[in-house]
Amino acid sequence: MIEFIAKNLDIGYRNKNGNSMVAENINFTGVAGQLMAIVGVNGIGKTTLLRTLAGIQPALDGAILLNSKPIGNYSARDLSQRMSIVLTEPLPTKNLSVLELVSLGRQPYTNWIGGLTKDDLVVVEDILARLNIRHLEKKKCYELSDGQLQKVMLARALSQDTGVILLDEPTTHLDLYHKVQILNLLREIAHDLNKLVLFSTHEIELAIQLSDSLCVLHDSGSAFGTPKELIDAGEFNKLFPQDTLRFDPETGSFSIFSE
Repeated sequence: MIEFIAKNLDIGYRNKNGNSMVAENINFTGVAGQLMAIVGVNGIGKTTLLRTLAGIQPALDGAILLNSKPIGNYSARDLSQRMSIVLTEPLPTKNLSVLELVSLGRQPYTNWIGGLTKDDLVVVEDILARLNIRHLEKKKCYELSDGQLQKVMLARALSQDTGVILLDEPTTHLDLYHKVQILNLLREIAHDLNKLVLFSTHEIELAIQLSDSLCVLHDSGSAFGTPKELIDAGEFNKLFPQDTLRFDPETGSFSIFSE
């Protein structure tokens, strides 16, 4: 059973002049079989939180526990076998084929020369088939549409075979149809494969409709719960100035305020 916990977590950046706080006192518990979203306005700290949860940058305070063990106590190899991450940074090279890129996800399990076994190749081919992108495996990544590339990046994370998958803004640059398609796919992966899929997004209304739980970041703090719990507590009203946008708890959507 996977349990991923943030406890009294402060995030930000350390520099020679001290700490630069981005968000503080973040608390949540994610478990296997859940699609969990981190939502908030641009610049509120969603990417910083995701990078901190992945161990890419250190927390300023608090704890991040994976199955009751601080993530800093895992070796890099052990953590890579338990957690995978898809960031928004561009690929170092798009000259790789789809098959080559997805196969990189098997790296935590390969030998010292990085050779793939027949079992590794079976895993990769099964994932390409599950995501319905097997027909793309010989294409170079620069030949793909944004939606196709996002599926390929997800396939690479899936081939890593981790219990926790972190994704930063997985629907960026996609139209509404492909946004919904990707989020439905993430939900299916979480539920069918019993994984914790945790993603950051500014697509708040879609996250409310499709996620099992959400961590809401806003100027006055943060909150965690199911969509209904957060709606009932009025947390989404704290995201935007009330004289600009208002959240309708009945429809689960925002509307432009006008007098």
